[in-house]
Amino acid sequence: MELFRNLFEGYPNLWGGGVAHSVLILSLVIAFGIMLGKIKVAGISLGVTWILFVGIVFGHFNLNLDEHLLHFLKEFGLILFVYSVGLQVGPGFFSAFKKGGFTLNLLAMMVVFLGVTITIILHFITGVPITTMVGILSGAVTNTPGLGAAQQANSDLNGIDAPEIALGYAVAYPLGVVGCILSLLALKYILRINTKTEEADAERGLGHLQELTVRPISLEIRNEAVEGKTIKEIKPLVNRDFVISRIRHCDGDRQTELVNSTTVFHIHDEILVIANPIDVEAITVFFGKQVNVEWDFQNKQLISRKILITKPELNGKTLAQLKIRNNFGASITRVNRSGVDLVATPNLQLQMGDRVKIVGSELAVAHAEKILGNSMKRLNHPNLIPIFLGIALGCILGSTPFLFPGIPQPVKLGLAGGPLIVSILISRFGPHYKLITYTTISANLMVREIGISLFLACVGLGAGKGFIETIINEGGYVWIAYGAIITLLPLLIVGIIGRYVYKLNYYTLIGVLSGATTNPPALAYSNDLTSCDAPAVGYATVYPLTMFLRVLTAQILILALA
Repeated sequence: MELFRNLFEGYPNLWGGGVAHSVLILSLVIAFGIMLGKIKVAGISLGVTWILFVGIVFGHFNLNLDEHLLHFLKEFGLILFVYSVGLQVGPGFFSAFKKGGFTLNLLAMMVVFLGVTITIILHFITGVPITTMVGILSGAVTNTPGLGAAQQANSDLNGIDAPEIALGYAVAYPLGVVGCILSLLALKYILRINTKTEEADAERGLGHLQELTVRPISLEIRNEAVEGKTIKEIKPLVNRDFVISRIRHCDGDRQTELVNSTTVFHIHDEILVIANPIDVEAITVFFGKQVNVEWDFQNKQLISRKILITKPELNGKTLAQLKIRNNFGASITRVNRSGVDLVATPNLQLQMGDRVKIVGSELAVAHAEKILGNSMKRLNHPNLIPIFLGIALGCILGSTPFLFPGIPQPVKLGLAGGPLIVSILISRFGPHYKLITYTTISANLMVREIGISLFLACVGLGAGKGFIETIINEGGYVWIAYGAIITLLPLLIVGIIGRYVYKLNYYTLIGVLSGATTNPPALAYSNDLTSCDAPAVGYATVYPLTMFLRVLTAQILILALA
């Protein structure tokens, strides 16, 4: 009996209560939290955030860890989490600002800054401490890195942890999840959405996703200026990014063949073009008119296959340098990176983990496959050097003070902001310097889940002692209303602006709003509403910038007003 009591309450003569005690408490909190996270009510779950609530219960009954050990594990978990998030979003971070992505990110920024403004107003009107309000803000927008950044900033500023940040987060989080979904549902009726029309437009890739996706089209050549020219001579005339994959000549046996640099185009030839939807109209007008062609049935000798880039020596090389067409007679028609299709232009730089679509004879595709790799075994082997080197650089950057006018205390990016920025930069620019930054989705998810589990467990254990007292006797229940205001108002306001000012497709809009609150349950709800991928593309486009701004604004609020 004494053994079990010491295991749960700690060994009084050992630092931190003993290793077995510390590991036992952490493991139980995380295990029970994940189990509860699998429970869904009306299709909605709080996921890993249940770990926070289980930690609060354990902390309330004094089943806790040594405060120094708790602090270390919390910060270490946060670093692992934000670094893996940065590796995931980094490749698409800068491309998301191009063309149509700029508008979507502008709307996401509006959601972020409206939420921050409402938080500041509530702080001054109600007198609730800014530490608590920042916790409520992070919970209301379901942003755990923001919670970590706020706690880190307060610790740097005052030298102690502020449990009220975690309390505010825990109180506001459940309604943050539900409130976002309710907002998306309310917008459907406020904006009088015709779901069939919206889905048809989204399926065609119209609206602000035109520059963020690719689309194949079949064209019949009618322009006499194309007669007798090769692709090299035609491209400067069109002045658009596109790839011509296959051609069916109008004369002879009308066999389908691959297009290469020596292919000559003639009037009435039929071609398969891959391009961004925004460029389709201009390309169609130049060549002739759209036609319906079942390319897969035209030539049984041509096959298409998706191949993974798994050879390290290809990292950072352009498609032109591979010379796949010239060497093997096969053609790369599109490149999928982090779930986004890219036009396979000659100057596109490849990265480990890219998935290319290649068309050609079975022999040609097999030869190309050997050059490109396509070995899942090679991808499954983790590249640990960029991870630990990046974490070290992130800690250095996060600990470096920056002076901003109007803020008396130097601002540090902290252990949330520093690793996040470094991981984004490494994953985006690493391939240019032959640095392999690719990690499989499963490996990245494992690191991320371990990190967030450790962080939430430690936050919950640290906040458990005063939770019940705060809610019952200190008016903590009113924080739920403050969180609801921070959740609902920005989403409804920006939703109306996005629709009436920027003419966004509804499914793109709800994806953007889900991303602006970094809310995975809201994205899951949005995806269930439609068969198209518009919500997912909108979410992925704004998620990186939103995550960065949530981390930064949480810290600035603490440093400026605490």
